[in-house]
Amino acid sequence: MQPHPNNDLHKFPSERRKGIAGSVIIHLVILLLLVFVAFKVPPTPAKEEGILVNFGTDETGLGLIEPSPPATMSQTSPPAATQPKVKVEEDPILTQNSEEAPEVKKVDPEAAKKRREKADAAKRLREEREADRIIKAQEEAERKRIEAEQQRQTDIMNRTKNALANSKNAGTSSTSEGIAGGAGNQGVPTGSINSKVRGEGGGLGDKGISYDLQGRGSQILPSPKYDYQGEGKVVVEVSVDRQGKVIQAVPGIKGSTTLDEYLLKVAKDAAMEARFVVKSDAPSIQKGTITYNFILK
Repeated sequence: MQPHPNNDLHKFPSERRKGIAGSVIIHLVILLLLVFVAFKVPPTPAKEEGILVNFGTDETGLGLIEPSPPATMSQTSPPAATQPKVKVEEDPILTQNSEEAPEVKKVDPEAAKKRREKADAAKRLREEREADRIIKAQEEAERKRIEAEQQRQTDIMNRTKNALANSKNAGTSSTSEGIAGGAGNQGVPTGSINSKVRGEGGGLGDKGISYDLQGRGSQILPSPKYDYQGEGKVVVEVSVDRQGKVIQAVPGIKGSTTLDEYLLKVAKDAAMEARFVVKSDAPSIQKGTITYNFILK
């Protein structure tokens, strides 16, 4: 006779359900504990703990002063790409179909020509004024030079006149002079008190003219043209150019024995007509003298 299987456990289905429910509850409790306790992040400490290490580039070194760090180029990270902000603007209300073009100024050729002519005229006016100023300055300088030369001649004439006046009959009590005998002053009223010729003279002879131009020869030495009862020696200072032309004559310089204005004039006129030898290597202005000896006629 076979044994009868024990089917008592099948008789208690509620015990099995209780075991399954208990296992599920235990696992849920364990899972909740893991979530709220084991997986919780610990709080960050207020101050991190650690050991400070000195900055350096090598394992060895000596000294008390920290050297400056080597210059290094800072690595800049590229800026993070940001999405551009899209700004929605309302389209402006158009009041016309086309935009206004910039105004182009028209060039008037006649106005430009007038401006150029005006500028040229102003430039010419400035140049003319500058030329006039230069000419006036030159004329003023020449005028002053002539005045100074005339003053010099006047001073020479005055000194010579004073010297001749002081030498007349100095220290004498004579009331007559001459070689014909008798009382009176022999001569002619238009003569010179310094002349020893007491009658009519023969005028200016060939030997009455002499000159000195530092060895330079003469070509023409005209005699003075005069008809005058007077005598004396007139020394004329002449300025001669390289072509031999007399460009300036100053009568009555040192060595003259008379300053008679008429004799000075005819001596100057004769000196201005004189001509000397052409000399290309001579100074541009060479000075010398011409002496005229006037004899009482």
